[in-house]
Amino acid sequence: MTISKKRLEEHEEIDGNDMPELDDAFWAHAELRLPKPKKGIYLRIDQDILDQLKAEGPGYQTRINAILRAYLEAKSKA
Repeated sequence: MTISKKRLEEHEEIDGNDMPELDDAFWAHAELRLPKPKKGIYLRIDQDILDQLKAEGPGYQTRINAILRAYLEAKSKA
């Protein structure tokens, strides 16, 4: 999931001074993991819901995906 610019600004700045150095030992075990591609679909959605999601700015389709993922994760924990 991505974080919106507004939400990122709400969080305090991260102090990286205590982070370990990314030396050769780190990169020796690093793996490149590409995100799984998303599947394009046609979705019928209530106009007021779509209007609200679009009013929050660009990325409304990403927000729809995040909402559905959160629902599935909550359902699997129940």
